[in-house]
Amino acid sequence: MDKKVKQAIFAQIEKEPFGKKFGLTLVDVQDGSARVEMRFTPDMENMFGMAHGGAIFSLMDAAFEVASNSHGTMAVALSMNIHYLASPAKGALLTAEAREINKTKRTAAYDIRATDDSGKLLATCQSLVYRMDKPLPFLAD
Repeated sequence: MDKKVKQAIFAQIEKEPFGKKFGLTLVDVQDGSARVEMRFTPDMENMFGMAHGGAIFSLMDAAFEVASNSHGTMAVALSMNIHYLASPAKGALLTAEAREINKTKRTAAYDIRATDDSGKLLATCQSLVYRMDKPLPFLAD
């Protein structure tokens, strides 16, 4: 992976307001893949005291965002199809890993998996992006 792209993505994700709100941390990015972590905190609970689906979705979306933009050109989401399988324990460290499974000039498909710190599979997701023919706007910064 291009070192300049990798550094720019780490710096941009560090500043992202939504990611800060959820405590999302980018752990790794490579060409077509990314790993993001988040601690399941009480403010992420649903009405049953379990992890809100939106919190898990946000974690997976962050990994998708980074993986799909890891080639140095802008990619925007077209669709995400998520399957919730289990709820994590309170306080668990959650991880989402996105992996590119197909890439063309205009689209790319990703497999994303969310797990807790015991390795339990929480959710799976299949996602698709539209690949724009534009460099990431923050590369010049």
